[in-house]
Amino acid sequence: MKVSYKTFELPFRDPFTISKGTKTHQPTLIVELEYFGFTGYGEAPAISYYHIPVEKMIADLEAKKMFVEKFSFSDPERYWHYLHHLFPQNSFLVCALDMAGWDLHGKMKRKPLHQLWNLDINNAPVTDYTIGLADTETMIKKMKEKPWPIYKIKVGVDGDVETVAALRQHTNAVFRVDANAGWTLEEALQKIPLLKELGVEMVEQPLAKDNWEGMKVLYEQSVLPLFADESCVKESDVLACPGHFHGINIKLTKCSGITPARRMIAKAKELGLQVMIGCMNESSVGSAAIAQLAPLVDYIDMDGPLLLAEDTATGLTFEDGRIIYNNEPGLGIQVNAFG
Repeated sequence: MKVSYKTFELPFRDPFTISKGTKTHQPTLIVELEYFGFTGYGEAPAISYYHIPVEKMIADLEAKKMFVEKFSFSDPERYWHYLHHLFPQNSFLVCALDMAGWDLHGKMKRKPLHQLWNLDINNAPVTDYTIGLADTETMIKKMKEKPWPIYKIKVGVDGDVETVAALRQHTNAVFRVDANAGWTLEEALQKIPLLKELGVEMVEQPLAKDNWEGMKVLYEQSVLPLFADESCVKESDVLACPGHFHGINIKLTKCSGITPARRMIAKAKELGLQVMIGCMNESSVGSAAIAQLAPLVDYIDMDGPLLLAEDTATGLTFEDGRIIYNNEPGLGIQVNAFG
């Protein structure tokens, strides 16, 4: 096994703002695993409020590169367990390497991952397209520039319901809202019924990630489904969500890859929770991994490549929100980052 990596500062088409702040570029790490003539690729974007910058991923990888490379690769699940113990404090790096392991596995088997898992791509949900926080006129303009069947609208600030009402005047598309933990319980109780009247389908992470008491109250009173994001990062978090949320949003980077994400999906379904797989503004490398898992879940948010002005790979395309699959093995992409 040989591991290589490259870092990127991928520019957004427009400044991307949520309740936690604004950014103009997405730093990301792309890793390459080479094994007996096959190559696999994975990605981990750096998210400032999780305190794992690209530099830390590289430092940790360099410190244990020899161990990453000495593993006798036979199956990606075993590789994830090895990596998980090798980097217990760096789920982002484990995600990138796990993703690359699955891509490698699919290429060695000469099949796309969704075929190896016997999934029906006709069951894949339509992805939403995110409208980040901005003044109302700018948000309307962004929406009009990208006609789409489902919009995910960032909220969690003063005047957000009025903004959603203004956007509704210009489209009949499905709306989802994401507060990114920006509301108090009182605000959520007041705003959610108004949002339902505006045709909103679901609410993502309305309260602070550790406000479980507040979520219990909101869950019992909410007229819209509530999805955990910041409150459901790793596998063990799924168990706390019933009775507080109606569903969970799994992020591959946060949970440490495809391997644990598949277990989280199974556990959530067992507990009667709905499942979304979300993105963290990954390029087409990380987004292609989400696409392979899409037939397993109820909702998909994988618009990273649509929001970014530059990409690291080709092969992942969309048509009116639908994922267009090719028959290429592994993740089904051609990575240009290492060309």
